[in-house]
Amino acid sequence: MFVIFSVFYILIAAAMIVLILMQRGAGADAGSGFGGGASATVFGARGSASFLTRATAVLATLFFLLSLGMGIYLSRNGAPQVEQADLGVMSGLAKKPAPAQNAQPAAPAKSNGDVPQAPTKSNSDVPTAGAPAKSDVPAPAGSTK
Repeated sequence: MFVIFSVFYILIAAAMIVLILMQRGAGADAGSGFGGGASATVFGARGSASFLTRATAVLATLFFLLSLGMGIYLSRNGAPQVEQADLGVMSGLAKKPAPAQNAQPAAPAKSNGDVPQAPTKSNSDVPTAGAPAKSDVPAPAGSTK
């Protein structure tokens, strides 16, 4: 039933567009209104409505009534309404607990044999990690080093 109304709705809309584009605008006779003397109005005399005007009015009325009828039909027979409040995108957050804010970082992984290790003893001038660097500069006078 709704599909039939949808087809009529689209056909009426297309016919209305064609009829509106075929009509001549009210401003088209503006030049003759000033010098023609045939009318008392600026935009020309508007006698009885033409066929295109009446057909457009009928199609517009049908379009309006069909829109109203389809809206009422869908409000009663459309998709079932969910009784609980729908939070949309945020609905998934209501079910999950919040993560702890002061979580401790994970313990570092123990090294295995595949990872190369730095030598512990070094005879070079480059200090190793954790050992203070050797200084070739003599200590200032009065320091206890």
